[in-house]
Amino acid sequence: MFSLEGHTALVTGGTRGIGQAVAIALAEAGADIILVQRNGADDETATAIQKLGRRVTISTADLSSPQEVKRIVPELLEEGREIRILVNCAGIQRRHPCEEFPDEDFNEVIQVNLNSVFTLCRDVGAHMLTLEPSPVTGRKGSIINFASLLTFQGGLTVPAYAASKGAVGQLTKSFANEWTSKGITVNAIAPGYIETEMNTALLNDKERLASISARIPAGRWGKPEDFKGTAVYLASKASAYVSGHVLVVDGGWMGR
Repeated sequence: MFSLEGHTALVTGGTRGIGQAVAIALAEAGADIILVQRNGADDETATAIQKLGRRVTISTADLSSPQEVKRIVPELLEEGREIRILVNCAGIQRRHPCEEFPDEDFNEVIQVNLNSVFTLCRDVGAHMLTLEPSPVTGRKGSIINFASLLTFQGGLTVPAYAASKGAVGQLTKSFANEWTSKGITVNAIAPGYIETEMNTALLNDKERLASISARIPAGRWGKPEDFKGTAVYLASKASAYVSGHVLVVDGGWMGR
C-alpha cells in the first residue's frame, strides 16, 4: 500500500528541514528523486538518498526567477524522465510590520511560495496526464504541495507568507477538481510549528516560544521527520481516494 517502487519524485526545498526529510522518506519507500535546488553543490540530501540505493538527480534552479522555474520540467522531459510524484516544499519567509512591508519582499515571497508552485503543478501535471495509471499506486501521479497553519490563519508580521499559503490551499483544490477524475491526486500538507530554520525568529523569541508551546496539545514542536509518513501516504496507493485535501500536521494545534 505504501510502496513507491519504480517511481520518480520531483522535490523542491529538499536541501534541509521538512523537504529533506520528505525526499529521503520517498526514497526509503522506493522512489528515485529529482532535487530542484538553487545550490547545485549542496549534496547532503543527494548523498543520503544514494546511500539508500536510489537514483538521485540535482536540477539547479532559482525559484525566485520565473524564467528558471519555467525551464525545469521541459529540460527534465527532454532527458526522458518520467515524473510520477511532485512535492512542492520550497518556501521563504520575510517579516515586517504590515504597514512597512516592502513590495520587493512581498513579491519575492509570492514568487517562491506560490507562483513557482503553480508553474510546477501545471507543467508536471500536464506530463502526468499523458501517462498510463501505475500498477504501484493505481493512478497517473500524485502532487503534494506544502501549505501552512497560515493557510487558515493570518499570523503576525507575515502578510506575504499568509497570502501565499492561503493561495496554495486554494490552488491545490482547484487542480484537484480538474485532475482527480483523470488519475492525478492533488493534496497539501499544512505543517504546524516545526523546529526548522524558517522558524528561527520564533524559536529565539522566549515569550512567543513559551506562548506557542503551551498551546500545542502534543506538548512539543514538530520535527521534519514527522512528515515522512504523511508524504509517503499521500504519494502512495494508500491515499488513492484522497484528493483536494489540506492535511494538517500540527500536534493537535488546530483542534485545541
